Amino acid sequence: MRFLEKMYWGLTLQQWLIAAAIIVGSYVVLTILLRFATKRLRNFAKGTETHIDDLIVELLSRTKVLFLLLLAMYVASLGITLPKPTQRVLNVALVIASLLQAGLWGNVIISFILHRTVQRRIQQDAGSATMLTALGFLGRMVFWSVIVLLVLDNVGISITGLAAGFGIGGIAVALALQNVLADLFASLSIVLDKPFVIGDAIVVDQYQGTVEHIGLKTTRVRSLSGEEVIFSNADLLKSRIRNYKRMFERRVEFAVGITYQTPREKLSAVSGILRTIVEAQAKARFDRAHLKQLGESAVMYEVVYFVRSPDHNLSMDIQQSINLEILKKFQEEGIHLAHPTRTFIVQQSPQSSKEPQ
Repeated sequence: MRFLEKMYWGLTLQQWLIAAAIIVGSYVVLTILLRFATKRLRNFAKGTETHIDDLIVELLSRTKVLFLLLLAMYVASLGITLPKPTQRVLNVALVIASLLQAGLWGNVIISFILHRTVQRRIQQDAGSATMLTALGFLGRMVFWSVIVLLVLDNVGISITGLAAGFGIGGIAVALALQNVLADLFASLSIVLDKPFVIGDAIVVDQYQGTVEHIGLKTTRVRSLSGEEVIFSNADLLKSRIRNYKRMFERRVEFAVGITYQTPREKLSAVSGILRTIVEAQAKARFDRAHLKQLGESAVMYEVVYFVRSPDHNLSMDIQQSINLEILKKFQEEGIHLAHPTRTFIVQQSPQSSKEPQ
């Protein structure tokens, strides 16, 4: 058995075999315990209303094989004396694996908290839900930046020099990606200033639709005809945006034309009739009704009222009821609505009436 006492990299073959057996055994035990705990906890979580156990299940399922393997190697190294260079490499590898695993766990925790908070607030305040989504991305970016810096520090790279290099390189990258950065800062402006939020009905130039998604570079709007319209965030903030969701009431203006053959006393009563019709609508607030002008073929009245709701469908229902009631009342009063007409006067010339000789 002398071959077992032969030295390899500072240890005997027997020591290496023992270490290998400890690594395999530790890895198998850790894997079995992880799978057992994940399965039992997942079954337990299905019967509870709390979400903490769901988070723990997600954390356990995100535990990587490489982390378990390095942890098993570290456990094996406790029973033997490794050469200093080998021990140093193993320690650095374990620290890096632990940091990356911590990064994965931290990302799960951030996503879990963000998802739960957005679900609670999306119905009450869509603006805060949108802001939380953007802040969640920034939180992940900062968190992973710290993880990367810690990894580089453990590898032996100077963070101070790296930060200075990033500063110089950052200027060049900013110049090359100025359009992307403009959209990014525009996204933050939309999230913080809240000119609109997810679910708002907006009009941008000739496009009208409902906001479905506010991203880091683009905002997506579902148009009335069904297609998705994608706007660059920077271009969107340069446009004139009309937000119909922020309306408290909707202003409606329409005109009614009466024939010139209508008697004067009935023309005087038209404004009162129109006011009575509008005020009969529960959701309408009458503003005015006037004889606006004497048109080419009709006496024109202008009516203005407000619908006490931003709902466009409700506004159209009220307008339809008003129009039907106008037809009914005018018919009862003998008032005739005008339609475009032209009167041609044909006059025969005296010379044309003479018979040819």
